[in-house]
Amino acid sequence: MKISRLEPDASGIVNWPTLSTTKKCVVTVGVFDGMHRGHQAVIQRVVQLAHQQGDFAVVILFDPSPKRVHSYAASHSGAELPDQELRNHEDELMAASERIRLMKQLGVDWVLSISYNLAFAAKSFRYFIGTLVGKLGMRTLVLGRDATMGAGRSGNVQAVEELSQATGVFTLDIVDDAGPGYTWVPQIVHQQVPDGPGEPSDPLVEMSKAEMRAWTKAHACKKVRMWSSSNVRYLLASGRIHAANAVLGHTYAVEGEVVHGEKRGRELGYPTANVSQEHEGYMPVDGVYAGWLVDLGKPRQDSDSDNQSQSDNHTQTLTADPGHDVRLASGSVWRWPAAISIGTKETFASEGKQYERVLEVNAIAGDNWLDLYGHRVRVEFLSYLRPQKKYPDADALVKQLAQDAADSLRIAQESVG
Repeated sequence: MKISRLEPDASGIVNWPTLSTTKKCVVTVGVFDGMHRGHQAVIQRVVQLAHQQGDFAVVILFDPSPKRVHSYAASHSGAELPDQELRNHEDELMAASERIRLMKQLGVDWVLSISYNLAFAAKSFRYFIGTLVGKLGMRTLVLGRDATMGAGRSGNVQAVEELSQATGVFTLDIVDDAGPGYTWVPQIVHQQVPDGPGEPSDPLVEMSKAEMRAWTKAHACKKVRMWSSSNVRYLLASGRIHAANAVLGHTYAVEGEVVHGEKRGRELGYPTANVSQEHEGYMPVDGVYAGWLVDLGKPRQDSDSDNQSQSDNHTQTLTADPGHDVRLASGSVWRWPAAISIGTKETFASEGKQYERVLEVNAIAGDNWLDLYGHRVRVEFLSYLRPQKKYPDADALVKQLAQDAADSLRIAQESVG
């Protein structure tokens, strides 16, 4: 798979690469945050049509997301998103590099990553589609049923279909990406710690219609697709890991570098890997979880010459460590069952002291001591175990940590059959 990182100029015009002088392409467009089942359905259709027609399967990825760009502009007098804000946002489910990795697994031939900005956003959907046909040789455009594009988001599927029929230069293929239907989530998601141990249930299941109307009104809810990034974010904020993973079609994960902590876990006999605050992925609600820890190794350092050649031609082959997928694979020697803790270390907080929120992972690796400092790790979430609490002393905490480790090991083993 090839990747092109494209920067629109000051007027919003993109210098599109020439994919081929002979082959056409099938294209889809979006942010694809989380790469959930809806996204997968769209991309799988792109790959299917491309194979049938002998075309390239192409994904146009907006990074940063249009929502971030327009939200920043709305609160900063129409200003562009500054460079320091371009890093992964705390509300993003998945880094762009991880989305691209999953696109490769689905069979995509080319990812065109657009540095989305206001000048680019001001172009009409007609202009945008025209460039895809004229510059890329787009034969077919694949969209989800609720997709929109172009200035003012005026390019919905109906408008795009009318353009297709009027011009006859491309066809539109619409994918039903809503999955099992729709659900309700609060417009502003606040993290809500579950009341007790165990995976929380869906609060809407047992409600009557009247109760549901009252609940959605009280929480200022909006109706969203079950297969949506908004729903996944809400589920993670409620500790509903099983439901989130069902929507994603894969295990939810956060990635980051292991940094030095206070080493209290080691003193208690349960050493933990502390993940940097500069992690990638939306952090679920505070609590203890069962999951996996995967050692991705030390970050790869590309040479200056490599970076220069990539910036000159805008196109590169996928630069991820060729062993990355091997490390992630089931049964990998770099993968361990883990008890995962998100919180503020309440047991050790002295009166009036507030610890920062941290992600700590106890890898269940037998008697082996894992020296992961400076390594990048992936923390995969399988199940919510319990809320955080303050224990009366270290002995009580150690007893609970032993139970967490046992529960996590059992759940991890069950997840691989």
